[in-house]
Amino acid sequence: MEWVERLNQSMQYIEEHLTGEPDYEQLARIACCSTYHYQRMFTYMAGITLAEYIRRRKMSLAAVDLQGGEERIVDVAEKYGYHSPTAFNRAFQAFHGIAPSAVKNEGVSVKSFSPIVFKIAVRGAAEMKYRIETKEAFRVLGVSAPLDREIENNFMVVPRMWQEASVNGTIGKLAERMDTPPMGLLGVSACGDGERWKYFIAVSSTKDRGEFEEYTVPASTWAIFSGAGTNQSIQELERRIITEWLPASGYEYADAPDIEVYLNADPQNAQYEVWIPVTKKKE
Repeated sequence: MEWVERLNQSMQYIEEHLTGEPDYEQLARIACCSTYHYQRMFTYMAGITLAEYIRRRKMSLAAVDLQGGEERIVDVAEKYGYHSPTAFNRAFQAFHGIAPSAVKNEGVSVKSFSPIVFKIAVRGAAEMKYRIETKEAFRVLGVSAPLDREIENNFMVVPRMWQEASVNGTIGKLAERMDTPPMGLLGVSACGDGERWKYFIAVSSTKDRGEFEEYTVPASTWAIFSGAGTNQSIQELERRIITEWLPASGYEYADAPDIEVYLNADPQNAQYEVWIPVTKKKE
């Protein structure tokens, strides 16, 4: 329950800071995880990204303010952190389907989006195979792309990287350098709070780096889950890890990269592992 309580405390923090900009790092501190892991966890638990949730809450409250008829649109926009009236109008119209100026008219319908409250739900049992391993730091070689600290801005980055790596021969060149466990093509989300966020397509290697970038995955304890299927199935496994396994596991996120290990990289018949960095919950 403590895990869910921390998430709900972070929801309360958001409510108290909607007239400014909720601090993602503070949200992560409340939930006792990294900023990256908080956003991933929120997205899987809530079904929308953190940024979209905050936008919806702001637009819901903005409509209530405008319905009173006394506040100017420019003042309401400023109240919810929109210094550009154009940006406010765009966000308002995207959510409500009407312009802010129309809300002052009697009988106009707007949308309401209530605050999220997280609860533990009991669902039908479905097994997940996993193991816990503690590993020393290991070196990877690969190609990387920078990631935005708001994860919804990265949704197209990673698929585009894999497509380019497949077409331009990068994957074959990396496979030739792979010589240490984990033996597979790696997708490494290096998004610790103290580093510049990057995503790597890489292999574990002791060989010369050549044309590739190197990164050291820190020593960590990992919860390792195995699966098979399409690229969509690995996303479903990650969702289940966060929403079903993690809350009742006795573990919580550690500040280390998430890793996808592709044992067979066929996108339609993949065999893979998902490595989640974990630490035992403090008593």
